[in-house]
Amino acid sequence: MKQAKITISRWRYLLLVGVLFMLPVAGLWHIAGLQVLTDVDKGFQFLQGQGLARTVRTESIPAYRGVITDSRGEPLAVSTPVVTLWANPQVIDSTSPGLTGLAKQLSMSRDELQQRLSRYSNKEFMYLARQMTPEQAEQVLRLEIPGVYGQDEYKRFYPAGEVTSQLVGFTNIDDRGQEGMELAFDELLTGVPGAKKVLKDLKGRVIKDLTLVRSEKPGQNLALSIDLRLQYIAYRELKAAVVKHQAASGSVVMLDVQTGEILAMANQPSFNPNDRSRMSSDSLRNRAITDLVEPGSTMKPLTVLAALESGKFVPETVIDTNPGSIRVGRKTFYDHRNYGLIDLTTLLMKSSQVGVTKLALQLDPTHVRDMFFRMGLGQSPGTGFPGESPGSLPEHRRWKPVERANFAFGYGLSATALQLAQAYAVLASDG
Repeated sequence: MKQAKITISRWRYLLLVGVLFMLPVAGLWHIAGLQVLTDVDKGFQFLQGQGLARTVRTESIPAYRGVITDSRGEPLAVSTPVVTLWANPQVIDSTSPGLTGLAKQLSMSRDELQQRLSRYSNKEFMYLARQMTPEQAEQVLRLEIPGVYGQDEYKRFYPAGEVTSQLVGFTNIDDRGQEGMELAFDELLTGVPGAKKVLKDLKGRVIKDLTLVRSEKPGQNLALSIDLRLQYIAYRELKAAVVKHQAASGSVVMLDVQTGEILAMANQPSFNPNDRSRMSSDSLRNRAITDLVEPGSTMKPLTVLAALESGKFVPETVIDTNPGSIRVGRKTFYDHRNYGLIDLTTLLMKSSQVGVTKLALQLDPTHVRDMFFRMGLGQSPGTGFPGESPGSLPEHRRWKPVERANFAFGYGLSATALQLAQAYAVLASDG
């Protein structure tokens, strides 16, 4: 059977060919309008403007610094959110009327602000104000001045103020430890910043959070052994004693004699870490750990302990302190009065120079030094505190008699208040 031949009218054929021809022409025209032609509505100039107006940026996410607490969880150092204002001097219009309002918010004159902008005119970054409260920063950012931006940060706050200042220490404006525990454990307390991609407009305002690149990791918390209740009492009593005796400085240390933990440690003079405008270098030191003194008569109990340990003496041993003085070499040591015949207990009660000297001259000087060393003198206490001093505990090849006497009642050596407290803690805990 013969098949019928399918035909199409000529005009339909030409119409189809024409449509197929016009499609690529229209596409090329549209592409040209977007990329080449200047007078086309929403052409390449429009698209470039939109691209410039919305840019993708990677922003840092600040990490929270670890909290420092006392042994009961009371906060000694915490971080609060703040905002740092910065500017791009190459974007800011120095003739803009908005600069007057900006200068007012920054507590300066318009001329001062313009001078600062002029000094950084060849830079793309300058700080306007560091660590403002979010409310203060919002007032500035609300002015919507092109080239002025805000950056989220954290600022350290110390609830106990001057009571724990030398012990806890403080951070700098970049939140890095500078003194005290803040410095000693800076690596532990410091967190790791995160990052995120955001869409910003020309004024630097975030239009949209796009993706989280990396989550921030907060720093670890640090719990100290001190008890803030005891710390307040120690600080108050020390301050009163310094004022009463018109002393230049003072330190106090309280220990748990069973565990050796520091329960309180305070110094005078002190400072307020939340307001460092009047802070002096003299008030920064944690004197209880860094400053050395000749311990003097506070070493007499340790010398008596060395005498008892030697086996040559017992508590009832009688020492003849007549006539109230003793000459050793070219030096004469005196008691406040002639105590006559006294036992070791009375020797300590009266703090007899003569009695301790007679003990020392009958003991091996290396045995006395060894007792002092075993009590923690001449070695680091191991607190990890910056500037911690081991003190000085000399060791002579040959001990002169006068050196043996001086050494026995605390001269010719040096120690910190903490070392002395640790030595006495041994006595308080029955050895």
